[in-house]
Amino acid sequence: MFAAENGLKGDPRLEAISKAIRVVPHFPIQGLMFQDITTLLLDHKAFKDTIDLFVDRYKDMHISVVAGNEARGFLFGPSIALSIGAKFVPLRKPRKLPGEVISEKYDLEYGSDCLELHVGAVQPGERAIVIDDLVATGGTLKAAIKLLERAGAEVVECACVIGVPDAKGQLSPIGKPLYALIEPRGLDESI
Repeated sequence: MFAAENGLKGDPRLEAISKAIRVVPHFPIQGLMFQDITTLLLDHKAFKDTIDLFVDRYKDMHISVVAGNEARGFLFGPSIALSIGAKFVPLRKPRKLPGEVISEKYDLEYGSDCLELHVGAVQPGERAIVIDDLVATGGTLKAAIKLLERAGAEVVECACVIGVPDAKGQLSPIGKPLYALIEPRGLDESI
């Protein structure tokens, strides 16, 4: 669900977040409209609003794990975790974590990849959310859910700054609730 459908319709923070994200056409491949969140990070108010909106949503849900997908989930996850009193667990690309890991492969719209989780980072029964910058097909989030559930966590929800809706205006089904702050902007809406 989008934040605007969950009581935040007309919230000026959502518009400010959307406007702070630069649109880069045909990157990384022809035909994609890349949503560049680096410009969001440069706008301290919009960046803080992004974190605050997620904190407001999760602060009373008894979340003990905020898992962030490499790499952009790392930009939002630690601040959310600190604010709600949870630990941050990085879900990394292959061969980036020392020690014993479990892995999950997944398909992307333009290739395939893998996420890894440290064995022991998550305990059975812990309540988790997964954070990333953007969801399109849902492949990365599905892999994150599988990893956390294999470790025994209860994945409560996945959260993204940007959710790419399908032709019917719905977010990709990932098997868990999905919360996105905004929809992607097109090039004509770029700042």
